[in-house]
Amino acid sequence: MAWRSAVTAVLMLQPRTALLTTRGPAASYGTSITSAKIQVNGVNLHYQQTGEGSHAVLLLPGMLGSGQTDFGPQLKSMNKKLFTIVAWDPRGYGQSIPPSRDFPPDFFERDAKDAVDLMQTLMEEVISKEILFPCWVKIAQNHPQNRGAATSSQALKFKKFSLLGWSDGGITALIAAAKYPALIHKLVVWGANASVTQEDVRIYNGIRDVSKWSEKVKKPLEELYGHKYFAETCEAWVDGIARFAEKPGGSICQQLLPHIQCPTLIIHGEKDPLVPRFHAEYIHEHIKGSRLHLMPEGKHNLHLRFAEEFNREVEEFLR
Repeated sequence: MAWRSAVTAVLMLQPRTALLTTRGPAASYGTSITSAKIQVNGVNLHYQQTGEGSHAVLLLPGMLGSGQTDFGPQLKSMNKKLFTIVAWDPRGYGQSIPPSRDFPPDFFERDAKDAVDLMQTLMEEVISKEILFPCWVKIAQNHPQNRGAATSSQALKFKKFSLLGWSDGGITALIAAAKYPALIHKLVVWGANASVTQEDVRIYNGIRDVSKWSEKVKKPLEELYGHKYFAETCEAWVDGIARFAEKPGGSICQQLLPHIQCPTLIIHGEKDPLVPRFHAEYIHEHIKGSRLHLMPEGKHNLHLRFAEEFNREVEEFLR
């Protein structure tokens, strides 16, 4: 299977952050943030990893996002004794280039498969377990199915993991949870939508021209991608996601929501200018047993602006 592809790179330094360290003793994984690439589905996917807890969590970024740009407060401050945290760069984003990012009709499904296969690869590969990820040994040993058994790639593949998805990453997480229910432990999404309305298309066209973005938001992305790639990819994203509005009901993944079986937390910022509240309410109404948490002052980037409150709410839910 695709997730059994070999590890293609060992730990490497990422030049834009001083938090990353070269490979060292297992104990260093408790506080450091490490970076690597691994081949999944024919693409070298970049990810960051931190913590040594028995609960594995994958962070899924938004449009043009990466672990570096989208999840700094989570990588730095979430409980590293309870969680092993992985933040990935989807293909064409962050340091998972090449390939260049494109937006075929199934780009969310493609990202969902890549994300799940990435986690499967990290948990199955003997090389990654013994060299890159000594913490996966603890994860496997702490799992009820594996206690008292020898740790192996075969045992590791049965471990579940949780998903934290923001914006486009939230849509990807919804699809992954619906399509791969046996692998997903818990799900948290915010700034996500299961459909695209004509009002959404109007909002998306409002951000098409990146020259009109605020300098605070634009600068790190221009530094990461260069202006040309940044601008062209944003335009392509607007065209790609707007096409969902042409489908019946504007559905992206509405039909999949009832298939989500894991405990689910939907967080919504009441001042989000990009995703109206009805999207969060729709997701909540169509995922059985889900919880909806509203943040009155939260905007689209609520996990960055109110990181302490967000991390506390998420950690309590994941426990």
